[in-house]
Amino acid sequence: MCGIMGYVGARKAVPIILDGLRRLEYRGYDSAGVAVVDDNGEMVVRRASGKLRNLEEVIRNQPVDGSYGIGHTRWATHGRPTEENAHPHRDGNGDIVVVHNGIVENYLQLKHRLEEAGHKFLSETDTEVIAHLIQSYYDGTNLEEATAKACKEITGVFALAVMAKSTPHRILAARSGPPVVVGLGENEYFVASDVPAILNHTRDMFFLADGDMAVITPEGVRLMDFERRPIQRQVSHILWDPFMAEKGGYKHFMLKEIYEQPRAVRDTLLGRVGQETGRVFLDEMDISAAEFRNFRQVRIVACGTSWHAALAGKFMIEKLARIPVEVDYGSEFRYRDPIVDEHTLTVLISQSGETADTLAGQREAKSKGSKTLAICNVLGSMITREANGNILTHAGPEIGVASTKAFTAQLTALFVLAMYLGQVREKLSPELSCALMQELTRIPGKLEHILSTDPITDDLVKSLFRATDFLFLGRGVHFPIALEGALKLKEISYIHAEGYPAGEMKHGPNALIDEDLPVVVIATRDPDSDESRVLFEKTLSNIQEVKARGGKVIAVACEGEKEIAKMVDHILYVPTSSDLLLPLLEIVPLQLLAYHIAVRRGCDVDQPRNLAKSVTVE
Repeated sequence: MCGIMGYVGARKAVPIILDGLRRLEYRGYDSAGVAVVDDNGEMVVRRASGKLRNLEEVIRNQPVDGSYGIGHTRWATHGRPTEENAHPHRDGNGDIVVVHNGIVENYLQLKHRLEEAGHKFLSETDTEVIAHLIQSYYDGTNLEEATAKACKEITGVFALAVMAKSTPHRILAARSGPPVVVGLGENEYFVASDVPAILNHTRDMFFLADGDMAVITPEGVRLMDFERRPIQRQVSHILWDPFMAEKGGYKHFMLKEIYEQPRAVRDTLLGRVGQETGRVFLDEMDISAAEFRNFRQVRIVACGTSWHAALAGKFMIEKLARIPVEVDYGSEFRYRDPIVDEHTLTVLISQSGETADTLAGQREAKSKGSKTLAICNVLGSMITREANGNILTHAGPEIGVASTKAFTAQLTALFVLAMYLGQVREKLSPELSCALMQELTRIPGKLEHILSTDPITDDLVKSLFRATDFLFLGRGVHFPIALEGALKLKEISYIHAEGYPAGEMKHGPNALIDEDLPVVVIATRDPDSDESRVLFEKTLSNIQEVKARGGKVIAVACEGEKEIAKMVDHILYVPTSSDLLLPLLEIVPLQLLAYHIAVRRGCDVDQPRNLAKSVTVE
């Protein structure tokens, strides 16, 4: 989950590396460092604990420059977040430097072996072992060979960038698990952990696959595997505007990304839906219509916020396509010998497309004969490359650690997939398809309506921000939104929050309710659905249960609801919609609630403690 940035070219390397690290700080911000070879041919390393600004201060006081170098921003796994544990790490001779994202599972065995051979270690990290391991094979000229040999000895997952002052003007990058992207400029080249780091410099880039190593010099990029056999990778032209990754006048990236949700939904729909016919078109598929018809079950594998989207997707797919769906955590799926086969469609959901647990679940499903379909925000990521089909969400870069627009884009993609399955399996009539499609295309406008009024008042935040616990309740397809609302609040405000099915209140949660517990209840309904009306009435009963015990209720309800307004302490309105599409509207006031509470509490909204954006290690 750490961030790697490297540059080779004619410009000054340090400003470019620092700018890239700034754009990668969402991946980790416990410490940071850079290594450059200066004009005298000396390897110079600067490191600092804490956020990137601390490193920038170190460099202001101790300037360093050169035309090539590597940098790192760290999310601590092995070793405390201190300066001595910050990357880059050196070998014993000070010739080789390494930055690393991942976990070396066999580092203790390697470390003991190297210590017996006379190597001295200065940090608590597993990364330092890599530098010494490369040195053990290095003769002063064979950096590619030494790095490849070291990579083959490492057990675990890793993304590496390696330099040696005795092999000048050269950066080696290697991948086995976490992402590595190589950018192609005009007589300059870049390596990074993620696309936003290098978008200001180039949109032409390619992603390394597992087992790939790139040799990056001012003359170009050569690719090989760990056996040093030449390979090729397809260059992608990234369409994201670099300014999409900037705050654009908003106080925080998270707030900007909340307000980008109407565009994210629109862009995810582009080219996939026919408004007049209601038909869905999925072009990026190596799965035939006949195969979609013959699937007997759907498994959805995801983590975190994507898992909540998957739960909502289960309701959408089962309702519209009448096929059973199970939802699994990526971290659990492959360890329980899941029952999947060639009659199973396995759907992987990941914002980054590099989530280690979800990727492992994909490979487990494929090994059992299942076709896999990825819902992802990053073109060319590992999950999209290994999938039989893709639905790209087109949300644009999401920098805030707490996911917002990626979530609504995932819900949109899942609804599109549910409609497609319903149509190809002939479970969804043309009339209902048209009605649902028309309502789906209204969702961006309804999101804009919610955002234009920002329903979170200062009085509401003042009455809630000192709470130590929250309870979020929902029924049916709205229960996953209760889970996501609770997750958003705990992620960025550090308030303990729990999402629960409203119908389960009597089975435990009622014991928690008192005048100090805010209870957020999702109480929306589709006016045209009898099933939705029944659940709504039951939710009103749950609200009465909470109020009878002295609880403070904040309700999310549809505009025009008058009865519920008399029952609750605060109400957050959203427009009416189809029951299966209401989750896209309900989540917005919950995101805003979490945001405003976190700001009032003085929390770091974009970079909450102990969290990183892309979980690329187990």
